[in-house]
Amino acid sequence: MQPWTEHDLVPPREAVEKEGNDLAQVLAINDTRAYVPIDESVLVVPPESRVRKGTVVDNLYRNSDHRARIDGAKTPLARKGMINALATEYRCSYDDIKTALAELNRGYPLYGKNLTPGQLRESEFEAFLEVRQDQRDDEDLVTRNNSAGWRELGNADVSDSHARKIVQGIRHLVRVDRLKAVKAFKGFTRMGGKEVVPPDIVGQSDWLPATELYGEGIFVVLDEERLQDWEQETAVTSRLNRLLPRFAQSGRDSPIPLTARFLLLHTLSHLLMRQIESEGGYPGASLIERIYCANLPEPMAGILIHVAVPDVAGSLGGLAELSEPRRSLGILTRALEHSRWCSLDPVCSEHEGQGPSVLNRAACHACALVPEPACEYGNTLLDRVFVKGDAANGMPSFFGMS
Repeated sequence: MQPWTEHDLVPPREAVEKEGNDLAQVLAINDTRAYVPIDESVLVVPPESRVRKGTVVDNLYRNSDHRARIDGAKTPLARKGMINALATEYRCSYDDIKTALAELNRGYPLYGKNLTPGQLRESEFEAFLEVRQDQRDDEDLVTRNNSAGWRELGNADVSDSHARKIVQGIRHLVRVDRLKAVKAFKGFTRMGGKEVVPPDIVGQSDWLPATELYGEGIFVVLDEERLQDWEQETAVTSRLNRLLPRFAQSGRDSPIPLTARFLLLHTLSHLLMRQIESEGGYPGASLIERIYCANLPEPMAGILIHVAVPDVAGSLGGLAELSEPRRSLGILTRALEHSRWCSLDPVCSEHEGQGPSVLNRAACHACALVPEPACEYGNTLLDRVFVKGDAANGMPSFFGMS
């Protein structure tokens, strides 16, 4: 029996007798197979992130119970009473509530724009690259594009040829001073089964529990022209093709197609998180990756590494500080250096398959894996060779590492 439902969860006798032949399994209380949550997160981006806090329309938009009370009024007089009561609570006039309700009926703040999961990623990607001169500090997405300062490092300021190649491989560097993520709990599975149990178990609720998280981060975008040349190399496509059948046999679904650019982005993201953990003072489990990868219709090749906490004030700003161009160059340089060698090499680099469903190649706990909460893909689909290259087999490095 769940406190928020009125349904008895004890199964009927005939259901128990029907399933009586199933064998019971004994599990440790902390066995990860017993409960595998399924959730979905999305970042709040313009226009929703630009909503001015504390306005009447914002208060009504964020309080569905208040709107439900108005919509549930059975007579015009009862509706008017509800609106007057809310006007007193919000310290505004009756007309202000009426105007806000009209705005909500028109679809505020998206005004009827319905986005698919893929389009949500595209809108987030575009939002990070957009330069908003009039942004306020209390918005749910506050960014500062450091790309110009980053490109200046590729000039005479950087004498090291290796560092110059790294600068040329990154097209955009963005400091994310503030972001907001909404994480919805969609259900859970048990014992690796396919059936998803809804949050309310009985499956009759029309809503999902969710949390609002606030934080900061660093966003990088690879150079698209250089990336397209790299992913068309014969050795790159050959190594990718050896992994594709294994991925198909695993039966796993991925919202992002498995491509060479995805393996490069995902592995680079893990290397950066491990380096940030050692240099920035953040525990690995507090970092979260978000991969932006697509070839069509609009190419994307971005990595967001961020932290998110329930406190509306966000975190302390240390991660955003790492997006200062010279500090970012140092972190990238050392992360790429660490990709060259693993303490389990040559076994790790030459491995044909390891990890869950053998979906990793050159990636293990000693070099590329991160704590489970930090990875979107369960610490799979990783391969250091896509980052560092393999000269012996003609595999080029995207960053020109020799």
